[in-house]
Amino acid sequence: MKEYNVIIIGGGAAGFFSAINIAEQNPDLKVAILERGGEVLTKVKVSGGGRCNVTHAEFMPEELVKNYPRGEKELRGPFHQFMTGDTIEWFENRGVPLKIEDDGRMFPESNSSQTIIDCFLGEAEKYGVAIFKNHAVKTITHFESSYQIETTQGDFSAEKVVIATGSNPKIWKVLEGLGHTVSQPVPSLFTFNIKDERITEIPGVVALNVEIKVVNTNLRSEGPLLITHWGMSAPAILKLSAFGAIELAKRDYKFQIEVNFIRQDFESCLDVLKTTKQDLAKKTVFKSTEFDLPKRLWHKLVLASQITTETRWADLNKMQLEALTNQLTAAVFSVDGKSTFKEEFVTAGGVNLKEVNFKTFESKKHENLYFAGEVLNIDAVTGGFNFQNAWTGGFIVAKAISS
Repeated sequence: MKEYNVIIIGGGAAGFFSAINIAEQNPDLKVAILERGGEVLTKVKVSGGGRCNVTHAEFMPEELVKNYPRGEKELRGPFHQFMTGDTIEWFENRGVPLKIEDDGRMFPESNSSQTIIDCFLGEAEKYGVAIFKNHAVKTITHFESSYQIETTQGDFSAEKVVIATGSNPKIWKVLEGLGHTVSQPVPSLFTFNIKDERITEIPGVVALNVEIKVVNTNLRSEGPLLITHWGMSAPAILKLSAFGAIELAKRDYKFQIEVNFIRQDFESCLDVLKTTKQDLAKKTVFKSTEFDLPKRLWHKLVLASQITTETRWADLNKMQLEALTNQLTAAVFSVDGKSTFKEEFVTAGGVNLKEVNFKTFESKKHENLYFAGEVLNIDAVTGGFNFQNAWTGGFIVAKAISS
């Protein structure tokens, strides 16, 4: 049996961040990482399209927590201990400067996730963190002053254990055996599958500032909307999918959304169109794109309003004006299924947050058992927020264990 002071279960972002900080803060501790797969940091590798969206340029804890559909209340305190600015400093101190993009996402200046992976592997080696690949955990047994961990390749013992496995049903089952409650996982970040004449043949079109709501719910979001070959994506959709993860799963991903493409109410939009009808009387509606909408989207919405390509503004009747207003401010689309967002797979679900002390991220049920990252029932919208949760949890766990 191999003996360590601290064993981290999970060779991902939260696991490495915990291990490195523990070993750095207390070099006397023997630290090991157990990874079930043949590679470590695989999710880091594909994050952000291979660039690794490390964090998000939001520097106020009160604002940062609003990006977490599950975990908002619990993360407020931890973010006062370690958040975005600390993350930036941590990486820069290790030779990995970050850059901010226009939408607030932060990436390594190298634009490569391999930079982050190399940093973690180098720091782990520097501080003597042992890494065991292909060691899937089968059981965890808590004795009075230690834990015994049975893996597919032998047994380990440790005084302290950190669970940083992400969304891993097998580990959740092990934790349930230890008395923890686990919320069953459902997808959190996904795009919407929609077949509709109004968006066929225009993939790649982006409406920059829309408002979307799920019909017959309180779910709503705003932001850019991307039309894809299979339906709709981009922040407005992904935010809705994250905050509506549980409700949309209950509906088996079959529901209707109402899209306001111009973020104006019906009456305001109708007034603008009436004015345009006078100002552009002799021009065709089809070719007179309004409200800064993409031309191809405008064409689709005009045709959906029973207006032909040859109809002039002067010839629009009341019914057509109102139909176009409806298409612009309250277009209803039927969603039939979902698709995974790029290579990233985030779930809502995990260890019940009431069973964790968020001053230390330690289990309230077992002393010296800690959690970091998405193994907890915490998830965020897209944009680097899930990684920030991993860095914050990992750092606070390390601080608690090392002191």
